[in-house]
Amino acid sequence: MKTIKTLKILKLKTMKIAITGSEGIIGKVLVEGLTEYEITPVDLPENDVKDYNKLCKIVRGHDVIIHLAWNTKTENIHSQETDPDNTLMFSNVYRAALAERVPRVIMASSVNADDYKSAKPRKNLDPYSLPTPTTPYGAHKVFMESLGRYYSSKGLEVICLRFGNVNRKDKPLKQDWNVWISHRDCVELIKRCIDARKVPKSYSIIYAVSDSKKRVNDYSNPFGWKPIDNADKKD
Repeated sequence: MKTIKTLKILKLKTMKIAITGSEGIIGKVLVEGLTEYEITPVDLPENDVKDYNKLCKIVRGHDVIIHLAWNTKTENIHSQETDPDNTLMFSNVYRAALAERVPRVIMASSVNADDYKSAKPRKNLDPYSLPTPTTPYGAHKVFMESLGRYYSSKGLEVICLRFGNVNRKDKPLKQDWNVWISHRDCVELIKRCIDARKVPKSYSIIYAVSDSKKRVNDYSNPFGWKPIDNADKKD
């Protein structure tokens, strides 16, 4: 009888998810959309991901960390520099997850990790092919992915999501039409990544984009996610 009760409790346990950069565009979409989980927002000014010891205390006892935090004021798709603080933050997330036995991390990478602007429609870019970053920002995301591959060999499950354009209006923008991802598709992809029983080989890279006739990114993934929305059908 005790065994049955224990199994029932485990089945009903709400997963604890820590989200860094929770006040950003994607962060707000996820905090609002991931209603079936216990969410711990991690953002400035109260919490600084650069503080490793504090981060360890925050993520202790969690099931997944979603890392979105990034200093975009100095490092973004338009700048020609990288910010060491961003390296410190994603390094801290990997280290803290391993130290505190958080089994899985979901890292916010970018479509700018590979040159989607030069790719032809339907000649879909493979996320595991050697990338040609569009900017120093994209190259930095590739480094983050590579560091994640290292930590996946140490027992951590790592999923790197190469996000396309997520915007407040939830509509495809003219300049980024083929890499737009809707809020609904974004939330559903994250749910699939959270709920998966395991990550094959402990490491995965996925293009997080909605569908479009001009799509150039292969969103194949081991979690059964397919986008619902299509940029061509949005007003």
